Amino acid sequence: MLAAVIAVVALLREVLLPFVAGMVLAYLLDPVANRIERLGMNRLVATLVIIVVVSTAIALLIALIVPIIIGELAYFIESFPQYLRRLQSLTTDPTRPWLSKLVGEGLSEAERSLGELTTLVSSWLGTFLRSIWSGGRALLSIFSLAVVTPIVAFYLVYDWNRMIAAIDNWVPPARRDTVRALAREVDDTISGFVRGQSALCLVLAVYYALALWLIGLKHGLAIGFAAGLISFIPYLGSLSGLVISTCVAIAQFWPDWTWILLVPAIFFVGQFMADYVLAPYLVGRRVHLSPVWVMFALFAFGYLFGFVGLLIAVPLAAAIGVLMRFALRQYYASPLYAAAAAPTMPLREMDASASTSDSGDKRTRASQQTTRMG
Repeated sequence: MLAAVIAVVALLREVLLPFVAGMVLAYLLDPVANRIERLGMNRLVATLVIIVVVSTAIALLIALIVPIIIGELAYFIESFPQYLRRLQSLTTDPTRPWLSKLVGEGLSEAERSLGELTTLVSSWLGTFLRSIWSGGRALLSIFSLAVVTPIVAFYLVYDWNRMIAAIDNWVPPARRDTVRALAREVDDTISGFVRGQSALCLVLAVYYALALWLIGLKHGLAIGFAAGLISFIPYLGSLSGLVISTCVAIAQFWPDWTWILLVPAIFFVGQFMADYVLAPYLVGRRVHLSPVWVMFALFAFGYLFGFVGLLIAVPLAAAIGVLMRFALRQYYASPLYAAAAAPTMPLREMDASASTSDSGDKRTRASQQTTRMG
């Protein structure tokens, strides 16, 4: 059964994207619909209001952010050759021969290949745009995400409670309490991680963007915001932002080491806050999702199933973790574990005990013989 599900997801991963995105959106919005319904509003009206508000908010956010991101990317691409030449001039300084040997040759090669890379990207972009309009595959994907996802989310939010009741009815009555407890634990883990990690990413995005902007780093807002959002994958956002912003800082502020060292300090402080202040408060100890396990799940499912895999990676990781902990609890409570944990007597002690028992038996038999003779 599991193999069949995996095969279907692998074969239909490009078609499943809007449906999986709708399921994720419905899962996140169902608690809001339940709360509004408890206030006295009809479920259908509550669902319609929520979907319209969320879709409008996402559209406005995209309309506001996308032009800024495109402008920053264009500025970064335009300034990239200047950064390379600036770094190359620093590495060819005769007062720093060690720096020239370390990175000078690599920068020269990067600058020589920049023209070829620009030509290649231009030709590829033209081919890609032509294939979009001729094949229409990407346009279909964008259309499905923009139109099909809200429709799927609407119907799933409206029918969510009935679907849960139907699935609960499929479970044999003798196993319902156990399955419900596991489902509640999975739900607590997923919701706690998604809410906590999303809040943590937003806090880090604002902190990185403001801190890099305040020290005057070029592209600081874009780099900081992107590093914070990518932090949904633990440590990846901070490391990526650290490397990119440090390279930009070296090209911009050299030889003023004070401003250059401020960039790593910003990211170290941000990661320290994320690990020891924000994560315990926002994510909490009850989530039981190791950062290493989350990174492995995201990379593994993303590699196997593409963007669909990224959407289902955290829920599946949480479910697998809950089931593994349940299996371990069952094993620890089983007679098999009790028998394996029972103390076993070493071979020497067993031999000594056996010899002691034999000598005791001999003495008993001799005593009984003496009594009969008497």
